[in-house]
Amino acid sequence: MTINAFKFGVSSAITAAVLWLICSALVMLMPTMMLSMSGNMLHMQLNEMGWHLTLIGVIQGLVAWVVSAGIAGWLLAAIFNRLQKA
Repeated sequence: MTINAFKFGVSSAITAAVLWLICSALVMLMPTMMLSMSGNMLHMQLNEMGWHLTLIGVIQGLVAWVVSAGIAGWLLAAIFNRLQKA
């Protein structure tokens, strides 16, 4: 089975965009709860810190995650296809 590396990369990028936007919305709507949850996930005490979330920051993060996920998805599919041929 061969995976279309381009389509897999695009799918990865779209998935990252959706997740990033959901996460950003949750931070805007429930900042204290999300800060606590982030601290728990990172095994850190983040309660004394605060969020610095701006529209520009959301857009920059969105672009960075979309590009990163797209490249990672494409690379994953390309390596998988190479290993299938070996």
